[in-house]
Amino acid sequence: MESELQEIFNFIKQTVSMRYLPDEIIKQIVDATNVGYLRKGDHIQHINKHVVIIRKGLLNHYSPEEELIEKLAESDTFNLMKRDVSTHSLKAEEDTLFYQIAHDFIDNLIQTDEELHSLLRQNFEQRVSKKVSELDEQSLISATLSNRLVEDCYHDSLYSIDKEASIQAAAELMSEKRISSLAIMSDDELAGIVTDKDIRRRCVAKALPFDTPIGAIMTSKITTIDINATAFDAMMIMTSRHIHHIPVTHNRKVVGMVTATDLMKNEGNNTVNVTSLIHKSKSVKELVTACELLPKVQIRMAKLGTRASHVTKNISAITKALTYRLATLAEEQLGPAPVPYAWVGLGSQARGEQLIHTDQDNALIISDEMSEGDEKWFEAFAKFINDGLNECGFVYCPGDVMASNIKWRQPQSVWREYFNQWVNTPEPLALMHTSIFFDMETVVGDDNLVQDIRERMLEHCRGNTIFLAHLTKNALSNRPPLGLFRDFVLISEGEHKSKLDIKHNGLAPIVDLARIYALSEGISAVNTIDRLQEAMSTPAISTQSARSLVDAMELLMQIRLEHQTRKLQANQDADNYLSLNEISILERHHLKDAFKVIKTLQDSRQSMF
Repeated sequence: MESELQEIFNFIKQTVSMRYLPDEIIKQIVDATNVGYLRKGDHIQHINKHVVIIRKGLLNHYSPEEELIEKLAESDTFNLMKRDVSTHSLKAEEDTLFYQIAHDFIDNLIQTDEELHSLLRQNFEQRVSKKVSELDEQSLISATLSNRLVEDCYHDSLYSIDKEASIQAAAELMSEKRISSLAIMSDDELAGIVTDKDIRRRCVAKALPFDTPIGAIMTSKITTIDINATAFDAMMIMTSRHIHHIPVTHNRKVVGMVTATDLMKNEGNNTVNVTSLIHKSKSVKELVTACELLPKVQIRMAKLGTRASHVTKNISAITKALTYRLATLAEEQLGPAPVPYAWVGLGSQARGEQLIHTDQDNALIISDEMSEGDEKWFEAFAKFINDGLNECGFVYCPGDVMASNIKWRQPQSVWREYFNQWVNTPEPLALMHTSIFFDMETVVGDDNLVQDIRERMLEHCRGNTIFLAHLTKNALSNRPPLGLFRDFVLISEGEHKSKLDIKHNGLAPIVDLARIYALSEGISAVNTIDRLQEAMSTPAISTQSARSLVDAMELLMQIRLEHQTRKLQANQDADNYLSLNEISILERHHLKDAFKVIKTLQDSRQSMF
């Protein structure tokens, strides 16, 4: 192939619209390609008859009413879908070199080949979906907990004892088999679990007679996990519930036990290890040391190809474990809480979408039994945890949305009134609070205090068209950064000038849409992808649209993770400000496709109100 044709071949091969085509097909396309050039202000003629690929420069695509539809920059393709654009126009905003292929040639090429037809006629939603599928395949070949099954990790030798057997008999069996946990059975059914820690705390420490039935000290409210679940799922359960043993079931029958040690052996120096260090830490200083491993954990998972959604869940789980340990240390110093409470994580932590170097958002919901004198205890408790999180790298919230702020440290009845006001009087400040406080998760304490508020809130929001209309209008003010500077709207000034805020301009619009769908349908899920999946095929959003948003979310999270990993490997603080020079032209086009998905769903939502 001549050098000029080879250059065209290489360029077309890396465009987002043709990258999956076989080389022999691209060679045929190159042979049928004409090279065109426009000076600034010139128009392309007969655009309905051609596919246009921009080689260099910038073209503006106008509607028949001369409204700017899109800007086409390097590697962008126009009219591959063979739309009726005979009354549209393409005008060069700057001197532009382009490739032109007759549409008749493309049609003849694909009319007898369904696979080619599918590859060439993909729209931006389908391209995003295909890219996410590639990420999934990459994740599948990575040896991490996210793709290993519990079946590969657990002990299939299940040791058990009847609940009427003595504590001494149970201890002897555990010593003989060198195991740290024992299944407690009743009529061949799992009744509970006992660990060596239970024997120390519930028997020896309380001087119970050794002939006491083991059922008296077992944990009866047990969590089990199916043999076909992932090891990642097991790790998340252990981390969030502060347990180290989970019975494994197959067809609802207990077949073994998986422990934190099992997972650690499979994963090495990872989330489980860091969480274990956190649980064992006896001071804030030791917690700070444990959290210094977090950048390495994030880098390792990213380099192994772990899906970004799993990485964020890991980091969020570590934050939860850290907060739990700080609460335990606080109670050791201050004494037990005077009344029940719930420490809640807010925002990205509650959604399981956290990465490192983020600020903290949290609150305290306290039982209405609280007396005036109890406030000092909770003030000291909140300050201890907020200060500890800050020392560990989760910096103070710039907006002071923390439990140390008395406004966000209130009895349950006050919180009920907060939510009533935010829903009934959706003013700008109330809508801002909605985006923070409607995403909450219990981290420490009595979850019933949170669930009561959540259930009332969901009931109040479901079908509340006035509130949802205000929430939609507020959410749609944050548009994806398309269109003003070739591909994207970039930050115009300040420290991050000429960069793209991938979190607030990319991920946040999806988070906002998913929250609206969930509230409109009374869905209790908090994680964004969970919300979208549960909202599928409801009046709020179609199945296909929800899937497209899930794909866009996964892709943007991956781009953000890879950006942060590059920063961390360069010994720089991780942030959310992406320079387009960091990513390839192909990645820019995937990014642009993801933003188009968001814009389409935003426009659809806007048309409803």
